[in-house]
Amino acid sequence: MPASAKNSRRVAVLADSDTRWKWGALTVRRVAPEDADVSLDGYLLRGRATPTARQLGEVGVHADSLREVTAAEFLREMAKEPYDILVLALVGGGVQAMLHGLGRVWEDRPDRPVVVTGYVGVVYEKLADGLLLRHGADLVLANSRQDAERFRAVYEGVGADASAVTEVALPFLGGTAHTGRHDPRTVVFAAQPSVPESRGDRTYLLDRLIRHARLHPEREVLLKLRSRPGEHTTHIEELPYQKLARKAGLPPNLRLVYGHMGEVLDRTDLLVTVSSTAALEALHRRVPTAVLTDLGVREALGNHHFVGSGCLASWDQLDAGHRPVPDEEWVRRQGVAAGDGAYATAFDTARERITELLGRPGGLPPLTPYYTPTTAPGYLPGILARHHLGPDGTPLPGAPTADKEPGPVRQIVRRAARGAYRHGVQRVAPVIRRMGEL
Repeated sequence: MPASAKNSRRVAVLADSDTRWKWGALTVRRVAPEDADVSLDGYLLRGRATPTARQLGEVGVHADSLREVTAAEFLREMAKEPYDILVLALVGGGVQAMLHGLGRVWEDRPDRPVVVTGYVGVVYEKLADGLLLRHGADLVLANSRQDAERFRAVYEGVGADASAVTEVALPFLGGTAHTGRHDPRTVVFAAQPSVPESRGDRTYLLDRLIRHARLHPEREVLLKLRSRPGEHTTHIEELPYQKLARKAGLPPNLRLVYGHMGEVLDRTDLLVTVSSTAALEALHRRVPTAVLTDLGVREALGNHHFVGSGCLASWDQLDAGHRPVPDEEWVRRQGVAAGDGAYATAFDTARERITELLGRPGGLPPLTPYYTPTTAPGYLPGILARHHLGPDGTPLPGAPTADKEPGPVRQIVRRAARGAYRHGVQRVAPVIRRMGEL
């Protein structure tokens, strides 16, 4: 058993974006042993989506300590800190790199932490790729019964151990159920950073939102945005709606809003989106929810995940007053059925498994990811190299470190580098893409 006392648990969360930090930190609260006094240390993996102070404040989840690290520094911390539970809230490649790095750090160490990973929301693309990159953690959390079944099928289909798959639910669901219209009636469009991608499609959606606001001047229409210009979230946003809105000219009853999604849902009468996880948050609270079909029902958009939900609708239908009615069985399979008590017990199995692993006689066995230099010799080394790790999981010579707080010059250079990257993503890359389409 780790050095911590039985009723006190030290937990670490490594995250690479604001949404993954939120998921990881809230997951800890849900799955930690019930009788434990939890101490939470947060680590933010340095990269393009490292959250800003504003984004962290908006998430509203607090830790006992929170610091930005490189992969090499994080591995050094894990070599010396006696944590009980470690949550890897990272993109799939990051999880795989850390599993190999940690496997090296904890070599022949049975008192290692219980390692947990999973997904922030709806899993609608790269199912096999993302899952196999997460294989090797002690628990791979599935946010619904449907996801748990799919996850096990993938692992079993390649001959990998599927016992780590554990059904839970999204940890950030909650709030009061929708009981009736607000005054004024409020329609919210939940924007996504990368869905859809093209300027034409994003302009179309904004135009339709503007048209809806003009058709219904008595309503309050909100465009809920994920990040402010210059910030990044889990996904890259090349064409921010803020930029498109400045050129469009908004009616007085249409506003751009930021903030916690739960607080926005407190005043929402209709949630509209292409495929955002916000749809599941709204459904959990019985808020009428529409998943748009205007651009088609396509895997690239992620709205195919909602086939069978009863929520698919077009702007024409919504303009005419249609309100989708969700299919109750579909909703239950997503783990978002409010009112039946299931959500209150959704994390019990995960909590029990973690408690069992923490008390395992002799400690825990070594981490054993599916991908190894033998099973994926043409794939794994590249994933590890992106995090400055060698084929055996050890940091490469010259790997970036953050042993001390950067000085003023280094801070300026870092901010400039990030600004240049974001400028390239949001301004230069779209221009190059358009030139390539000529």
